Amino acid sequence: MTADATYLILHGWQNHRPEDHWQHWLADRLTALGHHVTYPQLPDADDPDLDVWLGELARHLGALRGAGERVVVAHSASALLWLHAVARAVPGAGDVDRVLLVAPPSASVLVRHPEVAAFAAPPLDFALLTPTLLVAGDDDPYCPEGAHTLFGDPLGIPAEILPGAAHLDLDAGYGPWPAVLDWCLDPDAKITARPAARSGG
Repeated sequence: MTADATYLILHGWQNHRPEDHWQHWLADRLTALGHHVTYPQLPDADDPDLDVWLGELARHLGALRGAGERVVVAHSASALLWLHAVARAVPGAGDVDRVLLVAPPSASVLVRHPEVAAFAAPPLDFALLTPTLLVAGDDDPYCPEGAHTLFGDPLGIPAEILPGAAHLDLDAGYGPWPAVLDWCLDPDAKITARPAARSGG
């Protein structure tokens, strides 16, 4: 991996990029290693508009620079944003080298929240031409049907299903997550759950 790799990190619903979140931690680590990182605050995170977010995604994809790898890391609603972008052939969506989709929520959950109901995944009848990895918890309350069943199998992409990882957010303890940094630096690295917190004694 060359030092001019470029990363676009995309947050989910109600995420205002808190410093303790693994995405913020990842952006800081990659930047410190000399990579170009874009971690934008998407508009109206509490009441997002899918078309506005697609426009922002196209803008950020168009700004990716460098001769190295271009990698997208998308969590929660932005994982679905990416699927909408591919389905609609948003400019730039076919020009990245790798994509990590983390904890996409299911339509059965999103329809209960008018703010994000429009983000429910489009029909998954298209091919993901960019190498894409799905990572999700086996007990994600936002995807009770299971991410492998709803997304991995229909899209024909590999999935890492992590035990006890829930929605892979701060509530689940995802904070620092060394394995996702390892994958960003090396596509052959296996993404595993974060190390368990040590109990006091």
